[in-house]
Amino acid sequence: MGAIRECFEESGILLARNHRNPSSLLRLDERERNEGRHAIHDRKIGFQEWVRARGGVPDTEALHPFTRWLTPASIPRRFSTQMYLYFLPLAHPGIPQMLHIPTSDGGVEHTEAQFLPASEWLSLAQAEKIILFAPQFFLLSLVADFLKANVASEAGPLPEKTLQSQRDDLLDFVKMGDPPWGEKCISPSPLRKDGKRLIMGLDEPGSELEGTNRRGDAERAIWVHFKGKEGTSGMQVGWRKDVVDEGLSEEEEKEYLETRRKERERRGSDDGLERAMRGKQEKL
Repeated sequence: MGAIRECFEESGILLARNHRNPSSLLRLDERERNEGRHAIHDRKIGFQEWVRARGGVPDTEALHPFTRWLTPASIPRRFSTQMYLYFLPLAHPGIPQMLHIPTSDGGVEHTEAQFLPASEWLSLAQAEKIILFAPQFFLLSLVADFLKANVASEAGPLPEKTLQSQRDDLLDFVKMGDPPWGEKCISPSPLRKDGKRLIMGLDEPGSELEGTNRRGDAERAIWVHFKGKEGTSGMQVGWRKDVVDEGLSEEEEKEYLETRRKERERRGSDDGLERAMRGKQEKL
């Protein structure tokens, strides 16, 4: 529910079904949507109450889990962020396009909103025109492998059948495996550092989930390129086996093992506290 509310507040796109016609998204004009965005952000009314009063139902069933990311344990301030996929209806004469065009929230949390193909966002990031963080870059890279840009050419836009086929292939990928790929939990950890290049592994699920069946992506890694104090100068997603094939130097192997040792110690401390708290709750 929080994901749908945030999407509406920040982009103006309301992922809610019409209560009387569940096969259709709720249609509200721009003025009403903008008034609702600000009223909900200012906590003048609850999101579900506002949607319900307009004959809608938040479309939570159409959200597809697309990995959960946890800040590495070595960083003091940590976050747990659940990502989702949602497929808006393909262009159709009976659907007003204004319902599916993101707009700024007037500077409350951002100043510009725009839809572009995943591949274009990646290109902009590589050209240093925008900033994408590792989770965003990684997930957009995966999406770009399935959803090809629907840009008009001499042959015209891609047929709706082709677009739907691309979506189906992406959804099949997200749902494959046990547990499904989309339910992976990823807490990035350094594999090796080569000059100004840091290679991050994605196989760790985070200390909080150790001992469960949740796990990260053991097949892929992220290459982060730095340019001194100015920050990153680009990223790329690759296969983890390529890092292993390159081999680690003796110094890198020691650093890697030491990092793992510290993480295990921290997890042991956290687990001990968690067990103590659980025992206290059981006694109560």
